[in-house]
Amino acid sequence: MAATILQTRRLCIGYAPKRRPRIAVAADLGVELLEGEFVCLLGPNGAGKSTLMRTLAGLQKPLAGEVLLNGRDLHGLTESERARLLGLVLTERVDVGNLSAYALVALGRYPYTGWDGRLASADEEVVRWALDAVGARDLAARSVGELSDGERQKVMIARALAQEPAVLLLDEPTAFLDLPRRVEIVQLLRRLVGASERAVLLSTHDLDLALRCADRLWLLPPDGPLQTGAPEDLVLSGAFQRTFAGVEFDPAIGSFCMGRAPDGAVGLVGEGLYALWTARALERAGLRVAADAPTCVEIVRQNGDAVWRLHTAAGQRVCATLYEVVGYLKRHF
Repeated sequence: MAATILQTRRLCIGYAPKRRPRIAVAADLGVELLEGEFVCLLGPNGAGKSTLMRTLAGLQKPLAGEVLLNGRDLHGLTESERARLLGLVLTERVDVGNLSAYALVALGRYPYTGWDGRLASADEEVVRWALDAVGARDLAARSVGELSDGERQKVMIARALAQEPAVLLLDEPTAFLDLPRRVEIVQLLRRLVGASERAVLLSTHDLDLALRCADRLWLLPPDGPLQTGAPEDLVLSGAFQRTFAGVEFDPAIGSFCMGRAPDGAVGLVGEGLYALWTARALERAGLRVAADAPTCVEIVRQNGDAVWRLHTAAGQRVCATLYEVVGYLKRHF
């Protein structure tokens, strides 16, 4: 069985402002992160995900309980000891001046260098490895300020990797990236886990990617308790749906639905990919697919292309696109 790298015991997270009552965000948290495991932390806004991530990273102290890193109290470790075990990547953009990508990644070697920060040949080798690991070798000479958001996040992950940590914590690192870059970053993290014993904990709002890619989910609802398990287990138990109450989750397809009452019913004749996306378009338009509906959409081939033949009480109509289909049906329901 894989070893436990990060663990919490009876952890209570929140804030303790001076001369004011403590504010507990979540309590009695008992979770563990195993070596070689990719875990996603999910929960609605205000549930305490960022507070938990900051507490696990040692950036703020718990209100109660403890965080253990390799069996030792996180807050009992020196800064250098902690940096050798734990790497952190945040959402916020950090002003690094005119540093090159290489120089920024090299800063990740500070737990291993002397007081002057001079890199030995072994340190330089680790920096090059970290850049290669995230596919950013070609960015090494460029100024960080000139990089796109996606390129910058790759370099920030490389900087954390240069610490050679046992655990990599990432708090919403893809929040401002477009879909292709988000997928690229998550795939990168999965490769990093697969190629080492390193554990990765990713806090994210990207529910679809988390369901598809995580070995395990940590679900943090606003009113607790935190639940953990394989994505499929949490969907089948209903925990996933309960965590995101207020939106309708369809466990049959692993995705969220609009949740609106249908305005009418339409029959659908067809199969394959065209039928799947036709049904999606009809659902978006507020129409339920039903075999006995008087109005029917039939997918047919015409001159080698797919077209949609509408059978209605007023007769037949052929549409070349789903945009036309939906527009016509909206006008007649």
